Amino acid sequence: MLTPRHQALLMTLAGMTVGVAVFGTVLAINGNGDDKQSNKVVTSQTPPTTTPRGDGLQADSLQYTAQTFGTEKNPVSAEVPSTWKVTQDGQRPRFLDPTGVWQIRFDTRGSSKSPDRQVSDRERSIQERQLNVLSRDNGTLVYKYVDDTRGPRMGLSRWISTDNGDSTAVEITVGGRPQDEAALRAVLERATQTLQVSTNRPS
Repeated sequence: MLTPRHQALLMTLAGMTVGVAVFGTVLAINGNGDDKQSNKVVTSQTPPTTTPRGDGLQADSLQYTAQTFGTEKNPVSAEVPSTWKVTQDGQRPRFLDPTGVWQIRFDTRGSSKSPDRQVSDRERSIQERQLNVLSRDNGTLVYKYVDDTRGPRMGLSRWISTDNGDSTAVEITVGGRPQDEAALRAVLERATQTLQVSTNRPS
């Protein structure tokens, strides 16, 4: 039979055992909570993006259709992007995309000036802020500027001759943003390659 002293000692040991067990349980719970919180912090982090935006007009996304303009006696035709709609007809037609960002326009009135002279005259006449001429070769003027409302813009103007460069038959100009350069060049080349000019044009 246990004496009162032995009973008190057993009760003390039992209390210590329970205390250690409870303390261990608390540590385990807290430890798990810390792990979960740590996981949340790690998984909530987003790695930096290195993929370019690629928000420019894509040349391979364009489809083309033939358009005829000019006059009934002296028609001119060329292929333009199929979704770009005519906003001005006649001898100076303009085709604009639905968003209003890109365009191609023609001037079929002709001129006695050579394409090279046209390039020089146009370069001097452009009244745009921060004009930067990129090239002026082979009857083609390529330039950038800043528009007051639309921001950075890019233009490519080409003058086509049908008499070995003595005069100009048609002017083609495409416009957009600097990031659209590759597509703008593709549109200009397509229009140039498919251009059909009437042989009845006055001399």
